[in-house]
Amino acid sequence: MALSLGFGLITASVLALAAVGLSLQFGVTNYINFAYGEFLTLGAYFAWTLSHGLGLNLWLSVGLAALLMGLFGVLLNRFLLKPFTQKGVPLHFLLVVTFGLSLFLSNLILAIWGPNFKTLDLPRETPHRFGLFLFTNSQLTIIAIAAVAMLGVHLLLTRTEIGKAMRAMSDSTDLAQVSGIDTNRITSFTWLVSGALAGLAGIVLVMNINSFQPSFGGEFLFVIFAAVILGGVGSPYGAMLGALVIGLATEMSAIFVNSAYKNDVAFALLILTLLLRPSGIIRMAGKV
Repeated sequence: MALSLGFGLITASVLALAAVGLSLQFGVTNYINFAYGEFLTLGAYFAWTLSHGLGLNLWLSVGLAALLMGLFGVLLNRFLLKPFTQKGVPLHFLLVVTFGLSLFLSNLILAIWGPNFKTLDLPRETPHRFGLFLFTNSQLTIIAIAAVAMLGVHLLLTRTEIGKAMRAMSDSTDLAQVSGIDTNRITSFTWLVSGALAGLAGIVLVMNINSFQPSFGGEFLFVIFAAVILGGVGSPYGAMLGALVIGLATEMSAIFVNSAYKNDVAFALLILTLLLRPSGIIRMAGKV
């Protein structure tokens, strides 16, 4: 059980990075990005290209890849999504656009990097015992990255003017605009943070599973949605809690059922949440 609990904490750490990024983006823009799974995939491939193709230090590659994904999110919003939102198209239309973007990016990744599995050059792993738990250096790094990122998001939202502006936009974009908030700048900044968190989530997911291929981010998207909906759509704190619950539940379910069915546990929790508490665990007046 302790081993499954440890795996659950690692999965929750990966999920928290991805789910919080998606929640921030939804909270400010009010629509879901169905290409978010490909954001994770691109982040991993950027890190692999920087470390293997350019020979950069692995951790420098990780930081640059996350930054590149943040810039990618800003450009995507500026040149693809913003023209639609300025025309006032219905939100379901934007869902179709992001779904089409998902298909485009998945095929683009396949065309550029090919279908073969790739791995990051991680140091040889030696497990360390912490009480009942065994963690490798990579697993400890994953947990540390997630903890620092979550603290950073908390400080951003509570201690900075731009974070308070993001929270204002999540309550009402029109009211925020009337109050003098530059909503375009806040939206761009949100995409920067969301894209960086997605890229970072993809990289730490690869650190956990060791090898990856073009579809791995899209396959993880459902579990991310489960964490976001369970915690409360648009609530970053809810996403953190949802990630913890989903991460622990999916990994610890292996004690009772075949591990091949662990994603079905996330699906079951998602269905129960939609039936019993559609607003999620954390119900908020606003979102962010």
